[in-house]
Amino acid sequence: MMKRSFMILCTVLYCFAVKAQTKEPTTYKTAKGISYYADTTTLDQYARITCKLDIYYPTNIKNFPTVIWFHGGGLTGGGLEVPKALMEKGFAVIGVGYRLSPKVKAPAYINDATAATAWAFKHIAEYGGRNDLIFMSGHSAGGYLDMMVTLDKSNLAAYGIDANKIAGLIPFSSQCITHFTVRKEEGIAETQPAIDGYAPLQYIRADAPPTILITGDREMELLGRYEENAYTWRVFKLKGHKNVRLYELQGYDHGGMAEPAFPMLVREVRALTKAIVDPKSVKK
Repeated sequence: MMKRSFMILCTVLYCFAVKAQTKEPTTYKTAKGISYYADTTTLDQYARITCKLDIYYPTNIKNFPTVIWFHGGGLTGGGLEVPKALMEKGFAVIGVGYRLSPKVKAPAYINDATAATAWAFKHIAEYGGRNDLIFMSGHSAGGYLDMMVTLDKSNLAAYGIDANKIAGLIPFSSQCITHFTVRKEEGIAETQPAIDGYAPLQYIRADAPPTILITGDREMELLGRYEENAYTWRVFKLKGHKNVRLYELQGYDHGGMAEPAFPMLVREVRALTKAIVDPKSVKK
């Protein structure tokens, strides 16, 4: 009898131990159509329809990081998206819709991107995330918006936010000089380079957040996009920035480079998050 009781006790304890060691799977939810401008009464109909975001987030874990994702499309096309490649990765993804040219001109779409980023800083804690773990990413025109919001500190400063609080800047195939659509709005040919107040290159500084620049193959990219990013990387280094890297995905064109870039984004978000949350774990 004593032996049997002992065996039952061991079985019960084993079951409790297994249950304790079994990690509950992370579940996710999407909140759609959130207006990121606080006062929508000042917006026209186009802005009220377009200036919204979707947030895809974990529901049973807390203090997670967040990736803000801006779609590509040359600032003239595309629409709000939460990429499938970023789902179920342990972090939130905010897909942002923004106004497009020619219905609006610069800086309207930059203002939209800034407002959406400010919304994330002010509201992500309500969903369980940390506002010191917000990462900026996007493809092509989306990457351009990432860089403008992050590097031109005056944008987020208008909302009382220090752009250096962004945890990481990871654009895909971004335009780093003045965007060709902005140049077109000003009557400048897309093949005529320009660097002015609408160029991320204008705002590079040593204290910017960690930056990972990713492009496609230089021989297959759009309009010298690799070279723009390579020069941007060099200027970062010349300015004294300590955490900037450049990756060229050989064999991939402008559109195709996103596929291999997504796993790199996930890896970088996790690594940078670990460096913030547990800095002692990072090897010097």
